[in-house]
Amino acid sequence: MKREYAVYATEKTKELLAIDSPTGFTASAAAWVKEAFSSLGFETTLTQKGGVLVDLGGEGEGLLLEAHADTLGAMVAEVKGNGRLRLTNLGGLRAENTETENVRVYTRDGKVIEGTLQLCNASVHVNNAFADTKRTFDSTEVVLDEDTASAEETRALGIEVGDMVCFDPRTRVTASGYIKSRFLDDKLSVGILLSFAKWLRDTETKPPYHLWVHVTVYEEVGHGGSASVPQGVTEAISVDMGCVGDGVQCTEKQVSICAKDSGGPYSYEVVGKLIEAAKREGADYAVDVYPSYGSDVEATLRAGCDIRHGLIGAGVYASHGYERSHIDGVWNTLKVLKGYVK
Repeated sequence: MKREYAVYATEKTKELLAIDSPTGFTASAAAWVKEAFSSLGFETTLTQKGGVLVDLGGEGEGLLLEAHADTLGAMVAEVKGNGRLRLTNLGGLRAENTETENVRVYTRDGKVIEGTLQLCNASVHVNNAFADTKRTFDSTEVVLDEDTASAEETRALGIEVGDMVCFDPRTRVTASGYIKSRFLDDKLSVGILLSFAKWLRDTETKPPYHLWVHVTVYEEVGHGGSASVPQGVTEAISVDMGCVGDGVQCTEKQVSICAKDSGGPYSYEVVGKLIEAAKREGADYAVDVYPSYGSDVEATLRAGCDIRHGLIGAGVYASHGYERSHIDGVWNTLKVLKGYVK
């Protein structure tokens, strides 16, 4: 697997990161994903839930690779009397991680209105309790970049309860190869699967599986992979982030192979095959256990599918915050995928 495919994956990830797609607001991202795989020559289908199913071809038992294009985000829960917005989170978004971030509010009539999430009474010089206030979505608010000081004036802009609020990803790729952005979970993996599909096409590889990709759009709320499993699939692998932090081995430059998470152990057979694939391809990998993690493939199992399951992903630091990975982690993940299908 040439390093150029990791570069391609990173470039595609940057494109997808520029499209706002919190859970429940993913149509534009799904359209981009569908077109990206179609342009490589693969048959794509938009599922009823709004995800993208891709047929990568091949013969034999079905192998499904799952990643998700939905991200954390928020929704307007209240238009406050002062014209500002109280939010409710979508997925595991935390106020502590998003205070002072720029946001875009998407109204039902197609407007996009900018603002910033701030602590209520955010000026340190007039708020002596600034440092001691617990950050929640009740103690923070969106300050709109519009002349509004009442609920009536904000509603006149077209903003209403239920409107989607998207956080600026702040994507950067450094000269040293680090990839920094919100929502690398899991748009980085979508980029990886696109690059893997490109490698299959470029090399005319015919794997001993019938390969499928499902880019889901409800993973962050737990049911992304619970439907649209093609007939004949016997194994499914989530390609999601590998967590980096205290108590785990994975680094941002490695690929993580998950043995167990909060949903229990992954298939011992599949984990073993993933480890062997990493060794064969010379991938820098780590095997880890994640205490607070769930994946698309576990939703597939809970839906009643009789499959074997696994989870891999490029190492990502500061998960659900301002995340960081590295192009080497992308490359190592691609190596494992190559080794697994060969």
